[in-house]
Parts: sequence; structure tokens; C-alpha cells
Amino acid sequence: MSAPGSPVTPDWLALREPADAAARAVELVDRLCGWLQERPDEPIVVRDLGCGTGSMARWLAGRLPRRQHWLLHDRDPVLVERAMAQLPEAATAEPRIGDLTDLDAAQLTGTTLVTASALMDLLTAGEVERLAAACAAAGCAALIALSVTGSVLITPADPFDAAFASAFDAHQRRTVDGRRLLGPDSAPATAAAFDRHGMAVVRAPSPWRLGPDEAPLIEQWLRGWVAAACEQRPALVAEAEAYLGRRLAAAERGELRVVVGHADLLALPGAADPEPRP
Repeated sequence: MSAPGSPVTPDWLALREPADAAARAVELVDRLCGWLQERPDEPIVVRDLGCGTGSMARWLAGRLPRRQHWLLHDRDPVLVERAMAQLPEAATAEPRIGDLTDLDAAQLTGTTLVTASALMDLLTAGEVERLAAACAAAGCAALIALSVTGSVLITPADPFDAAFASAFDAHQRRTVDGRRLLGPDSAPATAAAFDRHGMAVVRAPSPWRLGPDEAPLIEQWLRGWVAAACEQRPALVAEAEAYLGRRLAAAERGELRVVVGHADLLALPGAADPEPRP
């Protein structure tokens, strides 16, 4: 996913990769590995939707129980090229350039696992529904990471935090080219879609917890967050410069802490018994 309010760039993806890796719910991978070990001893075929520069493959490949073949889906060939060049030793891969919202069960035939990271909030309810239906029909698992929840906690607090947070959430739910994005509704919508199609769903929180060691990421995230909020509600422009100045000054002093809510999800085909959802 791109920084809020900005295009996806390799620099932004590289900046956020350590925070993403620290946030992802490892317990869901443990459950996934148990499911994989019950399957035939053959290479795992993984489709990574919106792969970017391949951070999910770098994080996940070494945690899976045997060799994998990854199909790297993204609309940006430059990002896919970088993902192919940084592939872990445990995996081979093929590029898949183009739209990923129309995958169906036939295309997923032979796929063991579908993954996506920081993607579902950029999709519509219908697109998520089609993905869940395709995974269920194809009998493949899905590991969906880092869906934003709309929860943002910045300390110390500022009187304008709530206004910018509300405007940013509205921006994420905006309509683009006739598509109404799920934004912070994506985590419950995704869980409900997989559940409707008979898959066992387990969810886990995966928040970013950012402090002085992540000051460059905090700065870029804040700039994008404020810009998106102002785009959605232009009345905030009058406060944006002063607000951003206060926040960046606190970050520079090492005083700022930011918790950005995300949720991870594992959906397994069949009647696997899910754990209670948080």
C-alpha cells in the first residue's frame, strides 16, 4: 500500500517494511503451517496480491514448511521487478502484471495460499466478496495482513488529532472511478466475506507501534495522513501546517509515539475450527 495520500513508491515500501514485519501476526502463520503440513508434500503455490517490492515473500517464505513457488501480482512492473530480484532462497517466482480484482476460482486452481498485505482497504466490498468466493471454490487458504482499522493513537495528544483522523478515515472510504473503497471497514468486511463462503476465519491485531527508532517512518506517515485528511476536508488546511509542525517537532525530539491499528486474517478452507475473533 502507498503512504496515505501519495502514490506507491519503492522508497515508501522500503521505509515501512520493518514496521510491517514487526506488526504481522506470527500466530496466524503457525496455524497456517499446521494446515499446510496436513496437505500433500508438494511445493506450496502462493499468489501474492499487490506484492509491491515483495516484502510479504521476504517475511513469509522462511516461515513456511517447505519450498514455495510465488506468483507476484501487481499493476506496477517496476515494483514486481524489484520483488523478483529480492526473492528469498526458499522460493521461486513468476511475475503477474495487471489488475488483480477479477481473479476467479479457475485462475486460482492449483494455488495453495493467497496472500495480501495492506491491500484490502483499497478494494471494494464486491471485489473482496469475489476474492473470498474464488478462494473458497479453489480450496486455497488466504492470509490477509495489515488491513487498516481506523484506529490511530498519537501521544502526547493534540486537540486536532480527532479531526484529522476522522477526515482521513473518510478519505479512505471515498469513491474513486465509481469504486467505493472499504478503507477502515475492510477488516470486518473481509472476515465476513470469507465466513459467508464457508471458510474458517481467525483474526488477530497487527498494529504499527512507532517511536523514536521509527522517526523517518512517522514523518512520512504523518505527512501523508495530514495531506489525505486535507484533501477530504479542505477546511482543515488552515490548521494543517501548525498541526504538522507540532507533531514533527515532537517526533524530532523523540517524544512522539504512534500506534496505527491494523488487523490480520487467516481463512482456511473446509471446516477447520476457528478461534474466537477478537
